[in-house]
Amino acid sequence: MSEVNGPPRVGGWTRFVTARPRLSLLAALVLTALAVLAGSGVADRLGSGGWEDPAADSTYATQALEREFPDSQPNLLLLVDAGGASVDDPAVAAEANRLTARLAAEKGVTGVGSYWTAKSPALRAEDGHEALIAARITGDEKRMGETLDRIAPSFRGTHGPVAVEIGGMVAVRHEMQTTIQEDLVRAEMIALPITLLLLVMVFGSAIAALLPLGIGIVAILGTNAVLRGLTEFTDVSVFAMNLTTALGLGLAVDYALFIVRRFREELATGADPTTAVATTLRTAGRTVLFSALTVAVSLAAMLVFPQYFLRSFAYAGIAVVLLAAAAALILLPAALVLLGERVNSLDLRRLLRRGRPVRASGEEGTAWARAATLVMRRAPLFAVATTTVLIVLGLPFLGVKFGTADDRQLPSTAESHVVQQHIRDGFPGSPGGGLEVLAEGKATEAQYTAYKERVAALPEVRRVDGPLVKGDSAYFTVQPEGEAVDAGAQRLVGELRATKAPFDTKVTGTAAVLVDSKHAIGERLPWAAAFIAIVTLLLVFLLTGSVLIPVQAVLLNALSLTAMFGAVVWVFQDGHLSGLLGFTSPGSIETTLPVLMFCVAFGLSMDYGVFLLSRIKEEYDRTGDHEQSVRHGLQRTGGLITAAAVILAVVMIAIGASRVTNTKMLGLGIALAVLMDAMIIRSLLVPAVMRLTGRATWWAPRALRRLHERFGLSEGGENPPRGAGNCATSHDGPAETNGEGMADASGGLRSIR
Repeated sequence: MSEVNGPPRVGGWTRFVTARPRLSLLAALVLTALAVLAGSGVADRLGSGGWEDPAADSTYATQALEREFPDSQPNLLLLVDAGGASVDDPAVAAEANRLTARLAAEKGVTGVGSYWTAKSPALRAEDGHEALIAARITGDEKRMGETLDRIAPSFRGTHGPVAVEIGGMVAVRHEMQTTIQEDLVRAEMIALPITLLLLVMVFGSAIAALLPLGIGIVAILGTNAVLRGLTEFTDVSVFAMNLTTALGLGLAVDYALFIVRRFREELATGADPTTAVATTLRTAGRTVLFSALTVAVSLAAMLVFPQYFLRSFAYAGIAVVLLAAAAALILLPAALVLLGERVNSLDLRRLLRRGRPVRASGEEGTAWARAATLVMRRAPLFAVATTTVLIVLGLPFLGVKFGTADDRQLPSTAESHVVQQHIRDGFPGSPGGGLEVLAEGKATEAQYTAYKERVAALPEVRRVDGPLVKGDSAYFTVQPEGEAVDAGAQRLVGELRATKAPFDTKVTGTAAVLVDSKHAIGERLPWAAAFIAIVTLLLVFLLTGSVLIPVQAVLLNALSLTAMFGAVVWVFQDGHLSGLLGFTSPGSIETTLPVLMFCVAFGLSMDYGVFLLSRIKEEYDRTGDHEQSVRHGLQRTGGLITAAAVILAVVMIAIGASRVTNTKMLGLGIALAVLMDAMIIRSLLVPAVMRLTGRATWWAPRALRRLHERFGLSEGGENPPRGAGNCATSHDGPAETNGEGMADASGGLRSIR
């Protein structure tokens, strides 16, 4: 690219990143190696919980019960199957008692009890052929997992007349953590070669295709090191590793596509590598910086919530976004300076182009230009039709039911899932799924009895057990009539908390944790949404200088997510396609998942929005022609955005191939959101809406215009004034000239299309 007043100057940032490119790359290699060492073993330090609010009454009660009454909180269940015999058969009872005694003697295990020692009907299956041994493994998640690995082999399997399977929450979480780690390795093995293949199809050059992968690997390894460091100070969820891989690869591809394409365009105009890098950083580099900030802002909103499951994704997401942007703006320019024209080497598409003419530079009738022209010609039709379709696709979300993550996240063949399913189907009163009421303060036996009678009279109560008293504390176990977390159990939580007592009471249990989690999210959700909206509005204003465009961007981004939320309910809550996709529907959506998916998908949508708006703004500054600017922006970035979206969707689908339902939901849902945004919102709705708003799109009050002139940034850098299009060379350069660039002005999924 050339400027009106001569070639672009080489700025300080360009000099910094290109002065010693070999040294920069060597330093990056050393730092990456250190990150590998620092991040090793990070998965073993991550937790598989984090859905509860640490400040909630239910959390306080759980911790108090674990401390004062460890027997009340069993997290290990041994399902003892007597085959065709009765669990009361003397031989069966003798073997079960031996297993109970052995388990009680294990180090790190406490609170061991069983049907045969307690004779509790809740621990005996209704058909009489199965019964439970319950215990608690002590310690943090890592220690509990180590204890389970140590003792499980000696208890699992056949023991005389009985067969034993292992379940309970500690087994569920441990199996979930192991499954996620295995699935992540498989996802990386699927995503990396397919991503490389798609990049070769997009770039043509094998050399250029390897650059985004390198940036992604640096970002992923660096983020693993960051997460490893964070585990020294706070809890981090193992699920965050999936986001690290997905965003590390996806955003690295996005940023590298944008920068490498612009660099190749500048080389095509005759610029030397250093000058081409200078122009690229001042144009595409600024867009990448804005994009990274918008994505980081969306992810940072999850820090508002108290659950460490959500906060973990903020830690991982912000780290990987900033590292991907830093690598794209520091390492990638250094590599491009060294490569120069060799970035176009090993053009594998030459074989496919033999005998086919190369399109002429500046050809007006490209597919994206024609699409933009058609959409703007019938803007009202496209605006109304696409908005209606997106709203209809989102309607299933109106029937969303929130629940908790349990064993049904795992495959139906997973041992802990099998055990918990047996308990749900065959045992009375959902053992382990009841509510516990912690009573604190001095009380008499008569006061405890009166309180128990009031609780037993509540309409949702099946049975009340207790109290078990220790000093000034006691606890009651309340079994609800229905399932552990159904609507009745959640109502019962409120009724128990409202029941008067002469002592302080706190309610915990699965339903209580769910109620408190929903309250915590609902209370903070408006703050998170306001944070995302306000900062996004500000960033897009600084990019465009318009008052209307930021509002459009936020609204259209939100609209792009409707299909994702509708599909999540229709598929994962209602169970459609469960057989095809291989999961068990629990009939609800885990409470934190919609928040996570919104923050991630909104950020990625803004990523593509910034790419498109930056090119439209650059052209509008150059020509002052609104419709031509929209057409030009879509023509220049439509293929680029589509290519990036397809590649990111491939990565997310690989993540969505996980055997854990929440991970499957996250991967497939975001893949759908990304494709809908790139192919519907950016291709149809944005040009239609911008055509309807016309030149008013760019309006801003005088005070805000001055603010933008002083602080605003845009891809165009030092743009010529509007209307200078006749005397200024296009910023884009002849992208279609030689087949060495991005195929043509459409930005290239020519081979994919």
